[in-house]
Amino acid sequence: MGTLGFLGEWKFSDYKRAFREVYMSGAPASEREAVISPAYTLKTLYEEHAAPADKAADGWSTIRGKSLGTHRGARVLLRNRLKVGIYSPNGTPLSLSSSSKNPNDPQPINTIHALNEVLLHRGADPHLAIISVLVNGRFLTEAVGDGMIISTPTGSTAYSLSAGGSIIHPLVPSLLLTPICPRSLSFRPLVLPANVEIVLRLSEKNRGRRVEVSVDGRSMDGGLDVGGEIRVRGEEVRRGGGEEGWRGGVPCLMRGDGGGGGAGDDGWVGGLNGLLKFNYPFGEEG
Repeated sequence: MGTLGFLGEWKFSDYKRAFREVYMSGAPASEREAVISPAYTLKTLYEEHAAPADKAADGWSTIRGKSLGTHRGARVLLRNRLKVGIYSPNGTPLSLSSSSKNPNDPQPINTIHALNEVLLHRGADPHLAIISVLVNGRFLTEAVGDGMIISTPTGSTAYSLSAGGSIIHPLVPSLLLTPICPRSLSFRPLVLPANVEIVLRLSEKNRGRRVEVSVDGRSMDGGLDVGGEIRVRGEEVRRGGGEEGWRGGVPCLMRGDGGGGGAGDDGWVGGLNGLLKFNYPFGEEG
């Protein structure tokens, strides 16, 4: 919603109208895995998370599906996140805040999430960073440059895009590995499956002994020392058994196009053209 992403479809001031519109429309969701299934609408999501006293708080809930009809294309999209673990050279788990570092914390990778990206950057150091990149435990390359970005499809239109990364549709479960100003011109961005683990390890060859770490714009206190590493994998989005409901992801309301875009239209193409001005002719008025 709004400023959560460059392709956000709603202004935050409209959130009440947005929820009300999607809820009352009773519109089905897309059949894709990353989107809540047709039988699982916003009504189900609302009932799972609302307190009993809240469920009957508004009279509009009794007219769901009557005022707007199911022809509306509004849906609920679960946007994938990253699960991030930060580790010191000796393998000790670290957190973003120095005041909350806990050497006995056994599961930091499950407590740090990113909707957009994880950033490893040389910061104010004049020397290029040297970063070893591993995919599922196998050495991929040694990156030399200003830094590295690992982003989600949602984050593909943020910093990664400015660094030359690809634009990825939010329904594609994937991780985007993008170098920042690499020394080698042959080092291009990579799109990897969301279930792989990517490790970025600060090499001992670094002339600078520390780099900056940022998770969704939040910087790590003190940075990461040589030998430290970041482990990243995509968050699993799944439907639990019984009454467990959906687990993982960030639910987002997708606006109906209202312009006859067809049942398969999810607004993403319109967002590229309207917000990003994708491939817009140079010199013409917007």
